[in-house]
Amino acid sequence: MAQNMIEATIKDFIRENEELMVAFRRDLHQFPELSFEEVETTKKVAEKLEAWGIPYRLTEPTGVIAELKGGKPGKTVALRADMDALSVQELSDDLAYRSSFEGKMHACGHDSHTAMLLTAAKALNSVKEEIPGTVRFLFQPAEEIAQGAKKMIEQGAIEGIDNVFGIHIWSQGPAGKVSCTPGPSFAAADIFKVHFKGKGGHAATPHLTVDAAVIAGQYIADVQSIVSRKIDPLKSAVVTIGKAEIGQRFNVIAEDAVMEGTVRTFDNDVRQTVEDTLRSYAEALAEANGATVDFEYTRMTEPVNNEEKTAKLVQKVAVDSFGEDGIYNEPPTMGGEDFGYFMAKCTGAFALVGSGNPEKDSEWPHHHGRFNIDEDAMIVGAELYAQYALAYLKQDEF
Repeated sequence: MAQNMIEATIKDFIRENEELMVAFRRDLHQFPELSFEEVETTKKVAEKLEAWGIPYRLTEPTGVIAELKGGKPGKTVALRADMDALSVQELSDDLAYRSSFEGKMHACGHDSHTAMLLTAAKALNSVKEEIPGTVRFLFQPAEEIAQGAKKMIEQGAIEGIDNVFGIHIWSQGPAGKVSCTPGPSFAAADIFKVHFKGKGGHAATPHLTVDAAVIAGQYIADVQSIVSRKIDPLKSAVVTIGKAEIGQRFNVIAEDAVMEGTVRTFDNDVRQTVEDTLRSYAEALAEANGATVDFEYTRMTEPVNNEEKTAKLVQKVAVDSFGEDGIYNEPPTMGGEDFGYFMAKCTGAFALVGSGNPEKDSEWPHHHGRFNIDEDAMIVGAELYAQYALAYLKQDEF
């Protein structure tokens, strides 16, 4: 079968299965499951793969790895979709398939990712004898807590993989258009915690105390200079202290001050500079004021940097499949995505498929209680998954 015939077969197959894909997405949306609780979601995915004869195995505690071996030898490409929902109350009361669980919602589009990848797997299975290589499908749990990718990697998800590709539906982008720009896409997202311990006492005798509130205030002010004075102005970083708990009573000098914040960077050298400076500022302030400090820094996600050759292949596939006006360029975001853990192990790219449409009220930001998608965009995502895998495996060199 000629390559253009295979591509046309995949396109037609996905269109024929569009209603089933949307129905599956709506079912997941109605019954959302939080990170590492995706038990029923995992079962539903496995049941579909079983019915289609696509080999798979379950990961612990949740998640599915499936593998489709083509009829010809070749490389192995992995396609990833995340499955978990969020602790968000759905606010769209008139939605026919609104969440059945109070305080739980698919507010980031992972329900659509799962449905799109399943549909791509079904489409590729229909032409598997023509595929030169292997396609591995990663149905990943726990992206929202940045632990699922690492857990799957520990269980062999990308052993033997030559390339990895992922998609995120994107309410800020025009519905049905694809963005996959070489270079930074999502930032590394880290968490830090600082605990200053001073010496409490009565507000009438401050000279007998070590005021943790004063130290914390100085620290909050000092760290604002990290980005402006420690980081190359041609590079990016964000340092935020979002939470502070200081003292216990209005007329008592605070003995403890505990602060928590986040750091967002695209570059690991910049990341290290920020971490080191946050720590050194805390230690210097504690020493200067006669206090002690505990400093914790947790690296939550790796940066998502699209490898140039992979990103350009994604763009080519998008143009070939959807036309020149089917792509757009979305600026990098300081949001985090644990897909970066896969990319740290092998080449790959992460594409955005726009789902914003004011006529369908689908431009609400991710993680908002009214978040929803233009479901017409799902056919683009499903086809992009499948056509990318085929295009990658059909290259003579990569």
